[in-house]
Amino acid sequence: MKKDSNPSVAIILVNWNGFEFTRACLVSLSRIDYLNHQIFVIDNGSTDDSVQKLKEGFQNITLLENKSNLGFTGGNNLGINAAIQANFDLVLLLNNDTEVEPDFLSNLVDFQQANPEYGIVQPLILFNQERDVIWSGGGKFQTWLGRSKTIADRDPLNQYSNEVHKDLDWATGCCMLVPAYIFKKVGLLNDSFFAYFEDVDFSLRVVEFGYKIGLEPKAVIYHEAGAASKKQSSEGQLSPTVFYLTARNQLFQLRLHTKFPHYLVAWPYQIFKFLIWITYFCLRLRIRKVKAVIFGLYDGLSKDPKSQELLPPR
Repeated sequence: MKKDSNPSVAIILVNWNGFEFTRACLVSLSRIDYLNHQIFVIDNGSTDDSVQKLKEGFQNITLLENKSNLGFTGGNNLGINAAIQANFDLVLLLNNDTEVEPDFLSNLVDFQQANPEYGIVQPLILFNQERDVIWSGGGKFQTWLGRSKTIADRDPLNQYSNEVHKDLDWATGCCMLVPAYIFKKVGLLNDSFFAYFEDVDFSLRVVEFGYKIGLEPKAVIYHEAGAASKKQSSEGQLSPTVFYLTARNQLFQLRLHTKFPHYLVAWPYQIFKFLIWITYFCLRLRIRKVKAVIFGLYDGLSKDPKSQELLPPR
């Protein structure tokens, strides 16, 4: 692929009843030093006044509206398709509950353009409320366990070597820079996932096509972490839906990406893990979460994990 010294970048944010997070993200993006970009905000059927506030406060963005919540996958796929149809060179998926350093995008673009064998590049991501603590340094896929593990999770920043890039097994969907041609070859995010593990699935597909995935630690952003899924209730802070999607999508991931002989260990390990979850929730009398995990396991085994619309329209 021909190298471009100033490629165009489509920045895609998905908003769902989260205007204050989206506003803070957009304000931080207004300060970035890479100018050849356009911001697409996809509203996923918000029921608050997000759309009106976005229209009034940010006339320089492209606002796309879904009538209902299509999830992380559906929202981002709408933006990815719009970026491809507008002939952008690169696509940046960025969570709306993030804030960014002014040079984060230029660092990501510089690395990807100098290393076109990388199909995905992610920044170093720190906690927004603890900016000296790492939220994600990328991901490692433990094949024998079918487990996707976050690298440097909650490690102190001062103990982390950020001088050189690192190769990864998967990149987090919180922030990933992807050349548009990768989506044309590999496909979009898998809509069967809706949310959670879709970034692992996409990353593993990119690797299967022969591309690398990397961390550019000179690019830094800050993440609120779980802003869309946290709400305090009698069932705990995370909603039962999170546990349903986690259980279902973990099994989707096993079915799609774990082969013989690895599945001989990975399947028992994952099922045993979820049985521990069920036992714990029973002891805590969190019945909705018990049901969520059970239904997630059932759907993860019985439903089709392959999206019928992976490839973008030509």
